Amino acid sequence: MQNFHTHTYRCHHAKGTDRDYIEAAIKAGYTEIGFSDHVPYLFPTDYYSNFRMKPAETAEYVNTIRKLQEEYKDEITIRLGFEAEYYPQLFNNLLGFLKPFNYDYLILGQHYTKNEFDENSFYSGHETKSAEILDTYINQTLEAVKTGAFLYFAHPDLINYTGNKKMYEEKMRYFVKELKKLDIPLECNFLGFWDKRNYPNKTFWRLVAEEQNPVVIGLDAHQPEVYLDKNRLDKMKKFLDELGIKPMKKLDVIK
Repeated sequence: MQNFHTHTYRCHHAKGTDRDYIEAAIKAGYTEIGFSDHVPYLFPTDYYSNFRMKPAETAEYVNTIRKLQEEYKDEITIRLGFEAEYYPQLFNNLLGFLKPFNYDYLILGQHYTKNEFDENSFYSGHETKSAEILDTYINQTLEAVKTGAFLYFAHPDLINYTGNKKMYEEKMRYFVKELKKLDIPLECNFLGFWDKRNYPNKTFWRLVAEEQNPVVIGLDAHQPEVYLDKNRLDKMKKFLDELGIKPMKKLDVIK
């Protein structure tokens, strides 16, 4: 089993040590995991997110995971990654900052539209009836995927649109079709299922089933015991199975 979506205490909203997650994963039978804590974005103002590590913490994160990677190499494969938003104004600078750390992968998790610190930037998980915000989310994430920088797209149904259902389905069908053309795996997010959030969105995943996009399961683990919650994970797998979705058995990490 694999899971490439694991956070650490450095993001200020996850619990447990890095070692705790590894030990839980081994106990649960995982053969490969990845740490993908929230990327340390370089903002041009005094603004800074309260849910991500700071740039100065990056080296310690990288060095710690690399040491654990070596320590546990005979028991489990450990990858080093980041979960990153695509902010058009800032993304190239981010890639330049991260390059010396020789990370293994990035996953796309678009928590905000625009550049986050912008006026009128919108948190994707908040309810909205705005078609404009929905369009911005769709267009911005499609632009992100086209960069080729991301291993997969985490919780693509995070955008919490509560307006016209027919319009949502039409726009999401377009979205899913375009993502299929780009051949990027879409993550069905266990944290959303586990925490009863607005995602996984059944309408979205029905469209994914119809278009036959590649799908992965991401635990989005913010506490080690998530790795051990087989009961609820089986329920989410059943949710996908009933829609006719068979998640990928193996995802190769390619930079």
